[in-house]
Amino acid sequence: MKYLFIITLAVFTSCSHYYYIVRHAEKEPAASNMMSTDVSLSEKGKERAEALKEILKDKKIGYVFSTNFIRTKSTALPTANYFRLQIQIYSPSPDSFFIRKLKTLNRNILIVGHSNTVDDIVNMLCGKIVMEGDLPESEYNKLFIVKKKGKDYVFKEENIYR
Repeated sequence: MKYLFIITLAVFTSCSHYYYIVRHAEKEPAASNMMSTDVSLSEKGKERAEALKEILKDKKIGYVFSTNFIRTKSTALPTANYFRLQIQIYSPSPDSFFIRKLKTLNRNILIVGHSNTVDDIVNMLCGKIVMEGDLPESEYNKLFIVKKKGKDYVFKEENIYR
């Protein structure tokens, strides 16, 4: 019985899951006569959101998070629909409360953010600076992956589409 407990504990603590963090896809330019900066995705952005779903469809995503902007929700939507998940909204300024919530979830997670928040989310998940500064305004082709294995967080980034 003691050995069964040790084996079960070893298996449980060796489980890992992934956080997939992306910047929203390309957006339509804000019209000069509009007061809002909450704009839709461009055609290229819509294609990129579909491509993200294709990349993640075998990753067993259990949660999808987005800020409450049209461009982030539209980027997350194809993946959320594929996995039949609701998009959960988080503050555009991710804080320690949000990161603690993410760390309590033991499933793979997609998080869609902005050029000035992706690095904050990655760094807070890892507990140290692994990404220096905001993303360039023209960069939409990266997938940032944080793997949780036991108590450790490992970071990598991938170019995912052109």
